[in-house]
Amino acid sequence: MGLKGFVEGGAASVVAGCSTHPLDLIKVRMQLHGEVPPAPAMRFALVFPFPQHHQDLLQPARKPGPIAMGAQILRAEGPTGLLSGVSATVLRQAVYSSTSMGLYDTIKRRWERESGGAALPLHRKIAAGLVAGGVGSTVGNPADVAMVRMQADGRLPAAERRNYRSVAHAIARIARDEGVRSLWRGSSLTVNRAMIVTASQLATYDQAKEAILSRRGPGGDGLATHVAASFTAGLVAAAASSPVDCVKTRVMNMKVQPGCPPPYAGAIDCAIKTVRSEGALALYKGFIPTVTRQGPFTVVLFVTLEQVRKLLKDFDF
Repeated sequence: MGLKGFVEGGAASVVAGCSTHPLDLIKVRMQLHGEVPPAPAMRFALVFPFPQHHQDLLQPARKPGPIAMGAQILRAEGPTGLLSGVSATVLRQAVYSSTSMGLYDTIKRRWERESGGAALPLHRKIAAGLVAGGVGSTVGNPADVAMVRMQADGRLPAAERRNYRSVAHAIARIARDEGVRSLWRGSSLTVNRAMIVTASQLATYDQAKEAILSRRGPGGDGLATHVAASFTAGLVAAAASSPVDCVKTRVMNMKVQPGCPPPYAGAIDCAIKTVRSEGALALYKGFIPTVTRQGPFTVVLFVTLEQVRKLLKDFDF
């Protein structure tokens, strides 16, 4: 099949990513809401007890919902604020998604040929998704780091914003100021999340589509089948990946102050601190926008993918 599966997957992913970018941005802001900022190296004022009214002021703000968060972004940053980091989304989808989807299709077709053309069982589809997602996320991690930071920048005070102009500017500055290795910060989380998402999303879509067609017959392979199978895949992927996604967002976005230890020593430390300070359900912060984003994203992704496949069916490259 060559590069054809990679091109088809990349084109569909870019369309889906751009279409649902505002929902993804809202999800990231909700995941970061309530995060405890790193304390300065020394705070003499903490030696003295706070009066009760001061303690009340230190209570965490009420958690906003996705609509309130979207309205807050619009008020503070204007309509263009909902597109913060969209250039990084395009690069991420073009690199990560095209690699993972193309590799999944390649592995699946090869295994189908080895089994005499029979449809693969679910566990083998999951295995193909795990491999494809791991490889894709490894090469796409720099774009993922840039995307998270660009999406989160608007929530910071003006003096603390990174003010990246584009994804290229973001990657160049991160490499220059923090070292090239920082472009793979949180890569273990990205790999884990991508393996979960790719395996659950692609395997569920294929399995659901096969189940629908087994009842309706080959003539049922149309838009309604694609929408139903893709929405099911989106729900499964969102539920499976949300905790890892929340931790990944916080680790990638953390700011390391000179002379101070990083806010999180790693993924496990981030998860422990998040649960300890905000409760276990904090790992599902942004779950509603994750579902509302993952559902439309997956529907647009697979519907577009099926249309791209029809357009390129007579081409072989």
